[in-house]
Amino acid sequence: MHNPYWRTRYENIPFVTYALLGVTVIMFLIETLAGGSTNSYVLLQLGARYNPAIYAGQWWRFFTPMFLHIGVMHLAVNAVSLYFLGEITEKIFGHWRFLAIYLVSGVAGNVASFVFNPEALAAGASTAIFGLMGAFLMLGDTYRHNGVIMQLSRQFLTMAVLNLFFNLFSGGVDIFGHIGGLIGGVLIAGLVGAPKLGPMPRAKQAVAGILLVVALVALLHVGMMRVG
Repeated sequence: MHNPYWRTRYENIPFVTYALLGVTVIMFLIETLAGGSTNSYVLLQLGARYNPAIYAGQWWRFFTPMFLHIGVMHLAVNAVSLYFLGEITEKIFGHWRFLAIYLVSGVAGNVASFVFNPEALAAGASTAIFGLMGAFLMLGDTYRHNGVIMQLSRQFLTMAVLNLFFNLFSGGVDIFGHIGGLIGGVLIAGLVGAPKLGPMPRAKQAVAGILLVVALVALLHVGMMRVG
């Protein structure tokens, strides 16, 4: 890795995006072999977000739903979105910051869904994908001097607003999970920063981290108060 050529190639290949896609597709195949991706029992067994199970102590259900999908179209839409959004996000933030943004956003979206959409059995990568859009909102606010970043930020803001608008008229869509993922993406991106674009104020990173932790703890507290 000391060779500049190989270092550049390593940095430019979005292998984390490809790995996330691979895991998502493998999980869909497992769903299919286990009885079908639209089978509620299969989804429950493999880790879909289900509040009674979380109340029973299965906290990992805040993490696993982002790798499960309900039907081929659900998988296809999210896989295409992850491919295009993930590739550009990973190149800007770097591999491990991108992974942190994706996973934390997905968890944040599932926590929001846990609180505001308690009756549903939920699954899908869209909570994490909305987090990638949120990450670009943070970039647009922090690196306003960068014309390319500002343009991308506006595009992703438009995409997020349009998606949320259509969510209002689409049955079976977890809009609360999407909003939670979007806000989680803004905050976790603010915490990890984007060194390739330049330094971020330490105070801004600290505030983003504190807000993220406080928001998740507060939501979990509200959600767990329903037990009993």
